[in-house]
Amino acid sequence: MPKSDLKTPSAPALERGLLLLEMLAESSRGLTISELVRKAKLPKSSIHCLILTLERNGYLQQCSRTHRFRFAAKMFSLADQALTRMEIRQLAAPYLYDLMRQTKLTVHLAVMEHDQIVLIEKVEPPGMLKIASWIGRRMDINCTGVGKALIANLGDEEIDRLIKEHGLPRHNENTIRSSKALKIQLAEIRRLKFAVDDEEDEIGLRCIGTPIFDRRGKALAAISICGTVSHITANNLSALAQQLVSTASEISQNLGADTAVLQTCNVTAGNTVLRQEIKPC
Repeated sequence: MPKSDLKTPSAPALERGLLLLEMLAESSRGLTISELVRKAKLPKSSIHCLILTLERNGYLQQCSRTHRFRFAAKMFSLADQALTRMEIRQLAAPYLYDLMRQTKLTVHLAVMEHDQIVLIEKVEPPGMLKIASWIGRRMDINCTGVGKALIANLGDEEIDRLIKEHGLPRHNENTIRSSKALKIQLAEIRRLKFAVDDEEDEIGLRCIGTPIFDRRGKALAAISICGTVSHITANNLSALAQQLVSTASEISQNLGADTAVLQTCNVTAGNTVLRQEIKPC
């Protein structure tokens, strides 16, 4: 931690809340308000307020019989997300670097979080035009290679919910704005095993994305290669897609995915999947 940060005061309420969570983590049976007051040596009113806040936000639950508080499902979900991110970033890192060296393109690793696509890793080739992306960036589901690759593996009801609740935000004239057109493209993505962002998020850039599967066959992340329209063309799309899908398959196998799920992509050099080469839906 930088020395300058040591001078910035901590938030007392947050420190107290974290202390309560640590105490609950050490108890297998959970703790009552009275027990937390004795252990934390804090006013009962303060503890009650903190516990109520954590409960209302889904991090704690109270047993109606014993009145003890325990971690709720949201706490375990949060921990699972953090562990999954750490595991997949560490596991995928060497593959991402190899893919960058093979393609000379920027490589992204992303997950879906709260209905948005979040970048959790980025590997850039030296000397290439820098892509305006960063770790932690949140993106829409309908206009990125990783986004479309991830939602293509969801059920129809879940896709409909995402569209209904979040819409299909327009980034430029190439962005898919019709749910019918998006669903047609998602069906094609499932067939090909990869998705293309053809200047749909940002003019002048193309990305190819494909999912990473876990041992349950769930698409838990996606990787993509990204470059300018002169870097990714109709002539090299096939080879780039093959390299991308092959890399994702290797990562998925290391996560325990069933090899039956990990088929090679169906693209050939003659496939017309770039926007200017296909008729609009």
